[in-house]
Amino acid sequence: METLKQEAIKVISKLPESANIDDIMYELYVVDKVKKGREAVERGESISIEDLKREMQSW
Repeated sequence: METLKQEAIKVISKLPESANIDDIMYELYVVDKVKKGREAVERGESISIEDLKREMQSW
């Protein structure tokens, strides 16, 4: 399992040389949110598509 530092270095190394600090921060933010979302799904903290559709209809 990668450390947080190793994961950040891997993400940053895939960015173009012209990437600025905002680009780097955004990419790290997205990776973090995806990781947290996957962990939530593994813990059963998600809803089905059908439940989501019903919820959206009530908006």
